[in-house]
Amino acid sequence: MSLRTPSQSATGPLQERAAQARQQLLGEATRIFAAKGYAGATTREICEAAGVNLAAIRYYFGNKEGLYRAALLEPIRAVTERLAGFDALQLDFAQAMRQVLGPLLEIAQRGDHELQVARLHLRETLEPTPIFRDLVQREIRPLHEALAAMLARHCGLPAADADIHQLAFAMVAMANDYCISRAYMNLLAPEVLARPQAETLVLERLVDYCSAMLAHERQRRHRGVTSACPT
Repeated sequence: MSLRTPSQSATGPLQERAAQARQQLLGEATRIFAAKGYAGATTREICEAAGVNLAAIRYYFGNKEGLYRAALLEPIRAVTERLAGFDALQLDFAQAMRQVLGPLLEIAQRGDHELQVARLHLRETLEPTPIFRDLVQREIRPLHEALAAMLARHCGLPAADADIHQLAFAMVAMANDYCISRAYMNLLAPEVLARPQAETLVLERLVDYCSAMLAHERQRRHRGVTSACPT
């Protein structure tokens, strides 16, 4: 026998419908922001596409800026939350890089919403907004700093320098390319992503590449090679 009251029973479906309405609004906002940018998109067209009234934006997100911030932030956090602990001392380098690159590669395997998110972030690289800059500082910089510190540690350095930051960018860029260049890959060499266990094979190769890049960085430093520009 259920112990819930009728009002409690109604709460579940109401909350579920509210969550669905919020996600529908967020999904349409992501698509339209990706196509038109923050300035070009209007709250009216977003609400019409989502099938909700204008008050829904105020209810769920506060205003247009809050909606845009959520469209950028929630996918970022969905990935970054899975990266927690990648720099733990008990992990070896390969284990750490699997934890870093794995969630980035999985983005490319998902549906249309993730494609729209990728398009929105690409637009931000061309037309960066203050909102995105703020999110990068708050959400992404700490992870980049942790990755750079981990690489410095594996190179026997007390702290990251410019070369280590460049190394961190290069390693992450390999995984990011699978998110933004998947269509090119399927046109140029579809067998790469069509193989059985393709995602696992790709991840392991990228981890191997990262290990080789780290070894190269160690060798450079052992030889005393610097990145100073020639005079």
